[in-house]
Amino acid sequence: MNAQLPSTLIQRGEDNTPSEPMELQAGPLTMLFEPQNAFLRYLRLGDVEVLRGVYAAVRDHNWDTVAANVSNLELTRTDDGFRLSFLVTHRENEVDFSWDGELSGRADGTVRFSFRGVAGSTFRRNRIGFCVLHPASCAGLPCTVEKVDGSTEAGAFPGLVSPHQPFKDLRSISHEVSPGVTARVRMEGDTFEMEDQRNWTDASYKTYCTPLDLPFPAEVPAGTRIEQSVTITLLGTLGSTNERNRERVLLEVAPQRTEPVPLPKLGLGVATHGEDLEEREVQRLRALSLAHLRADLVLHEPDAPAAFEQAAGQARELAASLEVALFLGDDPERELRTVAETARRLEAPVARWLVFHRDEKSTRARWLTLAREHLAGIAPVYGGTNAYFTELNRERPALDDIAGVAYSINPQVHAFDHASLVETLETQRETVNSTRAFAPAMPIAITPVTLKPRFNPNATGPEPEPAEGELPPEVDPRQASLFAAGWTLGSIKHLGESGASSVTYFETTGWRGVMERTAGSPLPGVFRSLPGSVFPLYHVLADVGEFAAGAILPTVTSDPLSVEVLALSDGERTRILAANLGRASRYVSVKCPQLGESVEVKTLSAEEAETAMLEPERFRADRGLRRETRDGRIDLCLAPYAIVRIDTTEVNRP
Repeated sequence: MNAQLPSTLIQRGEDNTPSEPMELQAGPLTMLFEPQNAFLRYLRLGDVEVLRGVYAAVRDHNWDTVAANVSNLELTRTDDGFRLSFLVTHRENEVDFSWDGELSGRADGTVRFSFRGVAGSTFRRNRIGFCVLHPASCAGLPCTVEKVDGSTEAGAFPGLVSPHQPFKDLRSISHEVSPGVTARVRMEGDTFEMEDQRNWTDASYKTYCTPLDLPFPAEVPAGTRIEQSVTITLLGTLGSTNERNRERVLLEVAPQRTEPVPLPKLGLGVATHGEDLEEREVQRLRALSLAHLRADLVLHEPDAPAAFEQAAGQARELAASLEVALFLGDDPERELRTVAETARRLEAPVARWLVFHRDEKSTRARWLTLAREHLAGIAPVYGGTNAYFTELNRERPALDDIAGVAYSINPQVHAFDHASLVETLETQRETVNSTRAFAPAMPIAITPVTLKPRFNPNATGPEPEPAEGELPPEVDPRQASLFAAGWTLGSIKHLGESGASSVTYFETTGWRGVMERTAGSPLPGVFRSLPGSVFPLYHVLADVGEFAAGAILPTVTSDPLSVEVLALSDGERTRILAANLGRASRYVSVKCPQLGESVEVKTLSAEEAETAMLEPERFRADRGLRRETRDGRIDLCLAPYAIVRIDTTEVNRP
């Protein structure tokens, strides 16, 4: 088969390959600087992550992040330090802002990041300035904060996801990073405060400038100058540090006799393009063993009954139930009565109702009580939010009125690069853990999980329409990539291991789905896909779907930011799925007590991808190569963005 797509597009969903991050060192501290977006990442003292990152953001009046364009990079290195200067411009719609950046590191571990910026136009902003990210691994650690007025107070990084700012009026924050060594981060040029970014599945606590108590959006007149700095200092006596083993990633299945967890019920959303499913699409979707389809019904709109009927028909075609999201309008009593009558007339296979109100971010008790009166006899009523977990966390539903809790997830509220998306995977489980803390006995439905936000729940004004030839803001060209497949694998692993009862991913077909339509992409120049093909993430869902009645075996990886692993069991077989989430090949060692003397190994990489996408039935019929194991272990090399499937062929015994 002649290749139709370049390998970088298959792997990453984009033609261009970004510049490699610059490795920098300031005495005992190591770090990475990304030249394409001026993002300082992963400041480490040996194998301890001191900071997740530091960057400067420009957020417009709707909280949309204006992309950075970096130029004029100049780097000077010394034996134990460095100095880096550069220019950054942010230009989009009415926004025109540029700044001169300087980053320096000294032999004692001191790192200083500063900028001097000027507005080239008059525009409205919600934020301009530095954001400091402490890693999610700080959860529960004590810290000391210095206030703007010079006072200090003792505190701790939140354990459960905090719905509100843990600290305000910040000038600096310090925490111990190793015995006898404290890292202090001092921020100047504005007043800072901290939010728990795990609310949006970012793997960090973000200390940002310009308190939210101040009015926003604020006008920035042309010519306005803004200067800020962040200084990281190590205090104490530095001893020897341990370095991570970067040569090989260890993937361990069921460590320390951990108990299996039931696999969540997995489903997809009804495609928003509104077209019926073709016969070939039906057959391919049935192979996923879907538990449900999600249908969104805006009850005050006249086409809601027709949309309900179409969704019910598709669910029957796929032998799946329905997850029905109801959006109440001005007359909830009548709307709920009508939808109940329609459900009974259609004999719709509803598994659960998700009840929202168009004017509320999290469903209030009065609507849930009303919905239960009309709908509970058909299916359970869930409450929560159609938006981000943070809305549920801040406005928790009345548990007496619901049978379950629901919220959605996407990894691109604050950042959009591959590394940031990968970081969100581990944090997805923290949203489930925190929900379980206030709803301990309830099913938790994560619905839907998408790569991009479906809408902006925090917009302060109308969103601009995409320019001609540009993708809609809810579409990500990475949907059709191996990267998206690996990200989906990691999401299933973390949401499943944390005990989510059901998860709805993406849509059935189209550029927000798991396969392309026969007609192909509406914008083939910017969403380059193969007409009539499945996307690589289809095969992840198919591999998991073959264990739909099974369980997840908990796993650990020595480097979760580079390789994720998911293990499944149905009592007789064990399946291990591992995904390389980066652009370098990775050597992995898979350790699993269920491995016999030999296993079947199947790889999905850029080399096999077009066959897998265009001829999924043929690809899936090939079980892979048989490989010998040794002492419950197998060593493999994963190509960039590759996914490997390891199947045992013997009956598992304790």
